[in-house]
Amino acid sequence: MRLFFISIAMMFGALAPTQAGINLRLKGFVGDPVLAATISFAVGTIALMVYAVVMRIPVPSTSVVMKGPWWMWTGGFMGAFFVASAVIVAPVLGAGTMMCWMVAGQMAASIFLDHYGLIGYAVREASPMRVAGVVLVVIGAVMVERF
Repeated sequence: MRLFFISIAMMFGALAPTQAGINLRLKGFVGDPVLAATISFAVGTIALMVYAVVMRIPVPSTSVVMKGPWWMWTGGFMGAFFVASAVIVAPVLGAGTMMCWMVAGQMAASIFLDHYGLIGYAVREASPMRVAGVVLVVIGAVMVERF
């Protein structure tokens, strides 16, 4: 089962540079990276809403949702920043370099979040080997960018 989830992670990882390229192309037609990201988010929102309706996913009441921590609302902002930034950065760095630096940032943040058990993650120590893994990702990013 773990291999199945690793495969899914690799698939959605492969979609990140594809999405950036598609949104970059969309930017060429609409003229602005933020507008392209907005359109992309709107299409994604509609797709998720259709899925929720088709799957009959129950919608919790506002009072239940409002009991959550304030920071849970920041995920949408982070997603918007991610999509808009990819549209801006992709033509400058290229897909490979952009993705390498993106993964390096993701890995560094992940080790930090795991180490302290932040935002609901189980505590997983930032062992020397895990930190070395992040360092290797950074070295890989440098290599992809330079060569």
